[in-house]
Amino acid sequence: MSYKTIMVHMDTSARASARLSLALKLGRRFGAHLDGLFAAFEPRPREFYVMAGTADYYDTHRKLRREQRGAIERLFRAELARAQVDGAWVTAEGDPVTAVMQRSRSADLVIVGQTDRDDPESYIAEHFTETVLLGAGGPVLVVPYAGSFESVGERVLVAWNGSREAARAVHDAMPFIARAAHVTIVAASATASLSASTSIVPAERQASCADLAAMLARHGATKVEITRFDRDAAAATGDALLSFAADGGYDLLVMGAYGHARLQELVLGGATRSILATMTLPVLMSH
Repeated sequence: MSYKTIMVHMDTSARASARLSLALKLGRRFGAHLDGLFAAFEPRPREFYVMAGTADYYDTHRKLRREQRGAIERLFRAELARAQVDGAWVTAEGDPVTAVMQRSRSADLVIVGQTDRDDPESYIAEHFTETVLLGAGGPVLVVPYAGSFESVGERVLVAWNGSREAARAVHDAMPFIARAAHVTIVAASATASLSASTSIVPAERQASCADLAAMLARHGATKVEITRFDRDAAAATGDALLSFAADGGYDLLVMGAYGHARLQELVLGGATRSILATMTLPVLMSH
């Protein structure tokens, strides 16, 4: 298994070049074709023209966006040639969210960035990343807006709860897992602790982890371990996973996205929303 078509979302945000750099590394590693899809927030023309005196602002915005898009396209093409990776530049037409989702369905892996509240240029639409996750039809690699990531996929942490979404994520991450130097399966569960400081993994969950480890080994994973996921009873699963990943020096987290109804997670929280808000390492998610 390998990723043969990778799509990276490009925009005018400060982290677009870092996202491209990672995409090029993965393109070289997997011998993949890389599509750079430019999709940025576009205000609706009617919202300008219905207000007297605002038409010029819209025209100025369009001119600036064309200039920015041209600069990013030149960067993409130059870096593509320098890295000697096959690829193509694509400009989204119409609604940017729809364009990203539609294009993502013909890619083996989609790379997007975490929304940075301090960078207005990273805003595409409300819940952009979550919407792409649900609509992509395949794995989405979300890259944090902070930090540098020289390696991705050398030490892989698999968040396993036995769900369909977790299973989908594991299969979608197999090209990373099969090449990883170390893979850890952690039984992530919101099950209440029997004590204040430890979380007990049920016997059926342990058996599921063992079955998963055996399957990964058959796919070529050379070092797979199952570890106990101890956390404070009051800690959110997402926050505890990120702490575990940081303590273990992992460079990729693999997990299912939105095991509960999306509306329920958005209202009540949930591991997916927590991870997307506070992530500290690249996360591969599948729904």
